[in-house]
Amino acid sequence: MDIKTIHKFEKATNEALPTLAKFSLALLFVMLVFLWSYTSHGDVPNNTFLIIGAVFGAYMAMNIGANDVANNVGPAVGSKAMTLMWAIVIAAIFEAAGAFIAGGDVVKTIKKGIIDPALITNPEIFIWAMTAALLSAALWLNFATSIGAPVSTTHSIVGGVMGAGIAAAGFAIVSWGTMGKIAASWVISPLLGGIIAAGFLYFIKKNIIFKKDLLEEARKFVPILVAVMSWAFSTYLILKGVKKLIKLDFLTASLIGIAIAVAVYFFVKPLVIKASEKISNDREGVNSLFTIPLIFAAALLSFAHGANDVANAIGPLAAINDAVMSSEISSKVDIPFWVMAVGAIGISIGLALYGPRLIKTVGSEITELDQIRAFSIAMAAAITVILASQLGLPVSSTHIAVGGVFGVGFLREWIDSSESRFIADTRKRFKRDKKILDDYEDELKSLENLKDKKKTDYIRIAELYRNIEEKVEQVKQEKRDFKSAKKVKYVKRDAVKKIIAAWVITVPAAALLSAAIFFMIKGIMS
Repeated sequence: MDIKTIHKFEKATNEALPTLAKFSLALLFVMLVFLWSYTSHGDVPNNTFLIIGAVFGAYMAMNIGANDVANNVGPAVGSKAMTLMWAIVIAAIFEAAGAFIAGGDVVKTIKKGIIDPALITNPEIFIWAMTAALLSAALWLNFATSIGAPVSTTHSIVGGVMGAGIAAAGFAIVSWGTMGKIAASWVISPLLGGIIAAGFLYFIKKNIIFKKDLLEEARKFVPILVAVMSWAFSTYLILKGVKKLIKLDFLTASLIGIAIAVAVYFFVKPLVIKASEKISNDREGVNSLFTIPLIFAAALLSFAHGANDVANAIGPLAAINDAVMSSEISSKVDIPFWVMAVGAIGISIGLALYGPRLIKTVGSEITELDQIRAFSIAMAAAITVILASQLGLPVSSTHIAVGGVFGVGFLREWIDSSESRFIADTRKRFKRDKKILDDYEDELKSLENLKDKKKTDYIRIAELYRNIEEKVEQVKQEKRDFKSAKKVKYVKRDAVKKIIAAWVITVPAAALLSAAIFFMIKGIMS
C-alpha cells in the first residue's frame, strides 16, 4: 500500500468522522454504560466502584478494538483484498459475535494467574486494585494507539493487574514464574509468527511464483493451501474460539479440522480452475486467487479474538461486579450479560472509530503487502497459536501477527538482496559484452574500409557480422533482464524499532501506571 493510498484512507476517515465526532460517539457509549450501570445497580450497597468499573471497562473495550483488532484485518487491508470500510464492518460483526457466542459465562478474575488474590483479604482493596488495573491498561493502550504501535492487550492488563497487586499486597503476591513466561513470549511470539509466515511465503514463491507457468502451478497448490488454512482455522476455532461452549482435546479438534480441510479442498479445486481461466499468467493474477480466503481468514481471526480477548476488558469488571455483589473475593466469577455486552459492543465501537490507524500500521507501514504475503501472515497467526498451545508456550496474538509481517518483509529483503546481486552481475556482463560488440564493430569498419581485401578478410567480415548479430541480441537480453530485476525492498526499520520498544515496556509501563492509580484511589478513599 503506497503513501497516496494511506493518505486517501486518512482523508476518507476524517471526512466521514471528524475527530470531535469520533470522541463524541465514544463518549456517548461510555455515558450509556454509566447510565445503565447506575440505574440497574442504584440500590446495591457500595455500588460506586461497580459504576466506575463499568465505565473503565467500556473504555478498555474500545481501546482493545482500536489497537488489537488491527492484527486480524490489517494484512487483508494492506494487500487490498478488502477495503478499509468492509474490513471494519466484518471485524466488528465477528468480534462481537465471538464475544457473545463463545466468550463464555465464567472468566478468571486474575488474568493468566499473575497474582494470588488470596493474599488480598479485604474485598474493598481488591476492588480498588481491579479498578486501577483496568484503567491503567486502557490508558496504556490509548497511548500506544495514538503513536501507531500495535501492542498486546493481554500484556497490558497483565501489567495492570501486577502493578495494582504489588501496590496492594507487596511483591510476594506476584507469580514470578508466570511473569518469566510472559517475558519469554516477547521473543517466542514474533519469532514463531515470523518463521511460519516466511516459510509459507517461500513455499508459495518457490512452487508457484518462480515457475514459468504460474497458473498451472496455482491450480495444483492453491487448493492445497486453502485446505491447510481450513484445517488451521477449524482447529484454532475449536481449541480457542469455542472452547467455552464445547471443550475438545487437540487430537479431536485436529481430526475434525482435517475432515473440514478435505471437504474444502474438493469444493475449492474446481473453483480455482474456473477462476484461473479468467486471470493473467503473472503474480497479479495468482494474487487474486487468495482474495476470498483472506476475507474468510480475517473474519475467523476476528471471531476467535472476540471470544478470547473480550476477557481483557471484562475480566476485572466481572471481578469488581462479583466483589461488590457478594462482598467476597473469588478466583472465578459468572459474567452477567450486561458485562459481556460492554466488552463486545465496546470492542466493535473502538474498532470502527479508532481502528483505521493501527490497521494501516500493520497493513502498510512495516512492509508492503499483497494477497500472497497477507495469506502467509494469516496462516502464521492460526498455526502459531495451535503450536504454542500444545507446547505450553506463552504467546501473544498481537506479537504473532506483527511478527508474521516482519517475517514476510525480511524474506522479501533476503530474496531481493539475491536479485540485487543478479543486477550487479547483469550490469558487469552488459558492460563486458558491450565492449566486445564495440570492438567487433570497430574491426568490421576497418576491414570494410580496406581497398584491397584478401579472402581471409572476407571470411573475417562474414564472421564479424555473425558475431555482431549474436552479441547485439545478447546485449538486448541483458538490458531486458536488468530492467525487469527488482530493487531491494526493506522492512521499515523505524517502525520495527518503535513497535519492539512498545512491546518491551508494555508490562512495566502498565504496572507502574496501575500502582500509581491504586495509591491515588487509596488516598482518596482513606
